[in-house]
Order: sequence, then C-alpha cells, then structure tokens
Amino acid sequence: MERPIKFFAGNNTKHLAQQIANAFGAQLNTSSIVEFSDGEFEPSFDETVRGADVFLIQSTTPPSDNLMELLLMIDAAKRASAANIIALMPYFGYARQDKKGKPRVPIGAKLVANLLSAAGVDRIMTMDLHADQIQGFFEVPVDHLYASELFIQDIRDLDLPNLVIASPDMGGTKRANAYATILKSGVVICYKERKQANVISDMKVLGDVAGKDVVIIDDMVDTGGTLTKAADLMIKNGATTVRAYCTHGVLSGSAYEKLDKSNIEELVITNTIPKTHNSNKVREISVAPFFAQTITSVVKNESISDKWKNNK
Repeated sequence: MERPIKFFAGNNTKHLAQQIANAFGAQLNTSSIVEFSDGEFEPSFDETVRGADVFLIQSTTPPSDNLMELLLMIDAAKRASAANIIALMPYFGYARQDKKGKPRVPIGAKLVANLLSAAGVDRIMTMDLHADQIQGFFEVPVDHLYASELFIQDIRDLDLPNLVIASPDMGGTKRANAYATILKSGVVICYKERKQANVISDMKVLGDVAGKDVVIIDDMVDTGGTLTKAADLMIKNGATTVRAYCTHGVLSGSAYEKLDKSNIEELVITNTIPKTHNSNKVREISVAPFFAQTITSVVKNESISDKWKNNK
C-alpha cells in the first residue's frame, strides 16, 4: 500500500506551495497558526498526517520567524507520526554563513542544518545553495536542484548574437563556467573588493566584453549593489547589452530602485521568494513544475540526477 502524500505550506511560501501541489496533481493541505499576544505562535495541521510522506514547503527568508515556523511544523509532523518529513526549502536562508570568514563569527548554515535535524527532518529539498558544501552539513539526504535547468533554455530562446556569460564575483566562477560550457560561450569575471557586507569598494572586469551581449549569472540578488555595479561596468567597457539571471530574488532595501536606474536590460529570477514590488525590468520564472517532477522521482524512488542534464 502506497503512503499518502501531503503538502503543507508555511506562511511565507504559500504562493509557491500551491503551484507545486497543483503541478504534482495534489491539493495543498490545510494548516493553522495560533498567534499569542507576545508574538509567539503555534502551527498545527488541520488533518491527520499519520503514516504520510509530508512535504513542508517554506523558504527561510528573514525574519527568523519563517525558519522557526518550519522547525515547529517539522516537530508537529514528527509528533503526529508522519512516516517521512521532507523540508522543501526553495530558498535556504543563512546559506551565506557557510564558513568562518573572520574570527568569532558563527557558521549559520551549519547551525540551521543542526536545528532542522534536531527537529526531526528526514530529507531536505532545496535549490541553488549559496555553497555546495552545505549539503555536507546534513546527515539526511539533500536534493540540491539547480535553476540552470530553467535558465539555460530561457537564455537560448533569447538568441543573443554575441553571448558571453559573466560571474559577478570570483566565488561564482564555477557556476558561470558551467553555463558557458553548455551554451558554448565565453566567460568574464568581475573582481570586487568589499570593506563591509553589502558595500563594494572597488570592482574590475576580467575579460573582454566589448560588443558582447552579457548575461550575468548568480545564485541570488540581495541589495542589487553588486549586480548593478557590474552591469554599469560592463557597459562602460563596451558591452552591447547586459542581462542577469539570479535564482533567488531577495531584493532587499533599495534594490528595485537600483535596478530601475541601472544599465541592466532585464533581471530574470525564480519565485523561490515572493516578490514585494513590481518592476518592468524583473521577470519571474516559476520553479513549481521543476520541484513537482523532482518530488515524483523521490516518492517513486527514481533517480533525480539522470533527469536533469543541466543539474550541475
């Protein structure tokens, strides 16, 4: 007898959870939250999860309540005798804290992994982690999906005559090279120096962009400072057009304002994080069908990597 499959959404990711459930061919199951006057909250499932494979869908963007809600939902499912608990985290918050960059700081990504394991999660499903090694922070299976499956075809459809792939920093070189290899294009790299988080002191372009249609590839765009500065620098160095593909559209602070004033022709993001503003320069691609197909493979015990040729 096959186990029932149930989908529940955290408050932060209901927009995507409904799409994933629909793409899978199931309904989004209902849950409730009791909020106390001091800000504490208690999530609960409105139906039985006993013996079921439970998918809890939540991106752990700030505030930290989103992470706490996911942890409480995992604990509730475990105590309600769910057979398997899968945390489907389209965006894995705190992933930028994957190592100690200076003394006396935490490794936040490892701490979050420990918290999820302590809560009772059996599997993690996520997309474009900031650092691949975060998978090793877990003692449970991690299905790490890549937006390249969606972005590469979209870039091909643009049919840009002089395509070159760009990395906005040295850390994204591997990702940019993977795109360039598949798309058979050149690669350029932006070298940046920071005096503090989210503040760039200097940036240079390594490579020739004159007369090129540049596509910047990154896992996320936060304040937009790096992206817009890179685009302006590319144009200054002779680029014909500049576009950007970033999986997670955090877009905090004055990011939208920076984008509207920048030389970026278009920013393409996924819907792993709900948009807070609209902009003519921002286009969104849904990851729901991608996650739904992966869930199908997981529940049928089929290979995931064999299905996604660009999953690298």
